[in-house]
Amino acid sequence: MSFAVQYLCNGLIRRSIELRALYCHAATQVSEPGLRTVLDEEAQSLTLVIAELQAQIRSHEGTPATRRRVLGVVRYGFDTLVPHSDDAWIRLLARHEQNLLRSFERVIARVGAGDMSAELHRQLPRLHSIDLDMHSLAKAVGVGH
Repeated sequence: MSFAVQYLCNGLIRRSIELRALYCHAATQVSEPGLRTVLDEEAQSLTLVIAELQAQIRSHEGTPATRRRVLGVVRYGFDTLVPHSDDAWIRLLARHEQNLLRSFERVIARVGAGDMSAELHRQLPRLHSIDLDMHSLAKAVGVGH
């Protein structure tokens, strides 16, 4: 695996770790128990994405990311600083989820055949499912996605 591909994949891992932390935090902050359950499930799905990408990088003799970016820590602090309503959490998470999905799609477009392409493609259905869940929640509460 080239250094460039490892760098791109580690960026996806870091973004996923950041979003998982935000899902976990939001799950502790929302008032609706059903929403809490959904957010916990989305965090678990991201945990699987992260673990699988890390394992694939290791199998290519690379070193996978295990932490958030510094910018991600700052963004997390900002996003969690202000108290949010359930609707605001849904809106925030939907936006971040959409950004993560776009990031995966951009990296897939940049990575050549072989070099982690198949591994990244395998994660898309899971990410699309999370995005669809967030889109449905946003639509249900009348929030634009």
